[in-house]
Amino acid sequence: MAMPAAIPRYTLDDLDSFPNDGNTYELLDGVLHVSPGPAMVHEIVAGHLIMTLNRYLPPRSAWVFSRGSVELAPRTHLEPDVVVIPVDEPPGGVSMETRWTAVKRWWLVVEVSGRGSRVYDRDRKVPTYLALGVPEVWRVDLVALSVEVWTPAGMETHGMDSRLVWHPPGLPEPLVIEVSELLEAAAR
Repeated sequence: MAMPAAIPRYTLDDLDSFPNDGNTYELLDGVLHVSPGPAMVHEIVAGHLIMTLNRYLPPRSAWVFSRGSVELAPRTHLEPDVVVIPVDEPPGGVSMETRWTAVKRWWLVVEVSGRGSRVYDRDRKVPTYLALGVPEVWRVDLVALSVEVWTPAGMETHGMDSRLVWHPPGLPEPLVIEVSELLEAAAR
């Protein structure tokens, strides 16, 4: 009789032993997920979004990261395409020794999903972000040319002819993004 295959479980410390080879290594409850580096259109869309967020956010209000991490020790490490955290996070400030596990509050997490990551991003990563306390998650779908906005209350889909509206805490005016402008590179 065949024995079921044992799935190895990894920790955040184990990630340090994986090669720096351009792939993305993520852990979901200790299960390793490896994906190839992003395509050019993915980086164009993520870069456009990062520039837009940085122009909108007042100085010293928030940090915008491309390739930040959302972590829960010892076995969850996700690398969203864009992470926005308030400037007072993590508590105690940032030093050379600060790890992503120190961050406990996020304003926004964004995944840019292509053909190879759509299901994983939607069905695995988005629910994990919400369970960890991220209040809003955007999934930019390069195939469907749409943006899903996920909150603990549910999900809304925004097509090419609509706008995204994001209003982080403490800021007087919301950010408004035309979905068609955000996805222009993917629509070609």
